[in-house]
Amino acid sequence: MRYLHTMVRVRNLDESLDFWVDKFGLTEVRRFDSDKGRYTLVYLTASGDAASAVTAKAPLLELTYNWDPEDYGSARNFGHLAYEVDDIYAECARLLAAGVTINRPPRDGHMAFVRSPDQISIELLQKGGSLPPAEPWASMPNTGTW
Repeated sequence: MRYLHTMVRVRNLDESLDFWVDKFGLTEVRRFDSDKGRYTLVYLTASGDAASAVTAKAPLLELTYNWDPEDYGSARNFGHLAYEVDDIYAECARLLAAGVTINRPPRDGHMAFVRSPDQISIELLQKGGSLPPAEPWASMPNTGTW
């Protein structure tokens, strides 16, 4: 058994790609449009998985955009996606500068949460051991839910 991908439904493909690609930093590796099924699938990968995503077609994040509008609610029934980062403080600062809300700041130097425009929770985990607590993160309150 091997992990292939996680599929999340998105309400607005352009808004979602702006978040996942332009702000979060994933790369689109392939796309499929189904006129008959009235949907678009966009497959994304993290930079550290790019070679495997091309050769083995995994691990990937699949964005499913249904052309007919649907209400997916608050998406709380989906747990979260997790990504390991080299420097959690730098990553959170980069996301914050791009206009992304840090829902659970990395107060412990180890873990943070953000949400996509479709309310998908994303956990960021510090690679290796936790970084020493640092401001502004150590005293930053939670914002919203994750």
